Amino acid sequence: MAGTQASPPPQRLADFETLAKRKLPEHVYSYYRGWAGDGQTARDNCDAFKRYYLLTRVLQDVSKQDTTVTVFGSVLDFPVVIAPTAQHSLAHSEGEKATAKAAASMNVGMVVSSWTSYGIEEIVEAAPQGVKWFHLTLQKDLARNKALLTRAEQAGCTAVVLTVDQPVARRLKRKGKLAVAPDNWSLPHMTFDDAPERGTVSYGEYIYSSMKQPITWDDVEWTKTNTSLPVVLKGILSAEDAKEAVKRGLDGICVSNHGGRQLDGVPATIDVLPDVVRAVEGRLEVYMDGGVRTGTDILKALALGAKCVFVGRPVLWGLAYKGEVGVRQVLQVLNDELRVAMAHTGCSKVSDITPKLLLRQSCVGCHLTSKL
Repeated sequence: MAGTQASPPPQRLADFETLAKRKLPEHVYSYYRGWAGDGQTARDNCDAFKRYYLLTRVLQDVSKQDTTVTVFGSVLDFPVVIAPTAQHSLAHSEGEKATAKAAASMNVGMVVSSWTSYGIEEIVEAAPQGVKWFHLTLQKDLARNKALLTRAEQAGCTAVVLTVDQPVARRLKRKGKLAVAPDNWSLPHMTFDDAPERGTVSYGEYIYSSMKQPITWDDVEWTKTNTSLPVVLKGILSAEDAKEAVKRGLDGICVSNHGGRQLDGVPATIDVLPDVVRAVEGRLEVYMDGGVRTGTDILKALALGAKCVFVGRPVLWGLAYKGEVGVRQVLQVLNDELRVAMAHTGCSKVSDITPKLLLRQSCVGCHLTSKL
């Protein structure tokens, strides 16, 4: 009998989500995919990219392509960083360790969340060569924050990311047989010696009550003072906040609306990216996340001024599909698609990508305009 031929890997990121949905328990898939309100912002993050059109450039020598970028002194093979996302072990038993291995093998960055299944030390040990940043959820207890920053530095992280668009924590609802909520999560960055037993209601209350809410610019200043690492603010949507970040001496900002998970009805990140880029005038690095699903999305974000993009949910789909291999396949699809888009727009290196490559549809059914 002839051997069974292996199925080819999915060709589009949407295919990974379809496969992940089949494998994940419904409540886990709903948690990963979840959004605030009616999901308008979460959907528009993806749809907004379609309002930007690429102008092809022909007869350019694109036989050699350089997709590398340098962020805080680290060279990435292409401009992607895995966004901080919680509890990868819900998708695969190896959780963030598998994600880190895939990121390192593709030489992209990874932001290790405060809400991981494994501690930063275990994640770094699994993939010691990868570029890793640490996402800090600030605690009310300053000593705990300092301890987390020290752990991140000692583990070899090269930047700290603060999520700033969550002034109040959204309580996760229970759904299905297992509560997809901190009550039963292993949270090595969020629990300390006084934590109650995991799996109890008091454990979840402990997690929520220990978080500092809201955080303010004073907390940003405290973080900068208590780490030697560059600090990035994730969750900036307005030019005013971007200017304040420059004024406060931040090293980077990520234009983000939390994937539409916190507040519905805010703008898609790609639409506000140009205003934020203009506001900072090159005085700090600008990244963006929200709705990146193709290599052309990456090119559009770079054309509008992003240094690189953060990718969240698609990584979880790849992890659920086939662990480390699945995450690597997701990243490879993005890399391949970016290279194709660069070739068609006459770009042989990332610095060739400029706003001149884009036309924007100003509204549904309206004409295209090149003014961005």
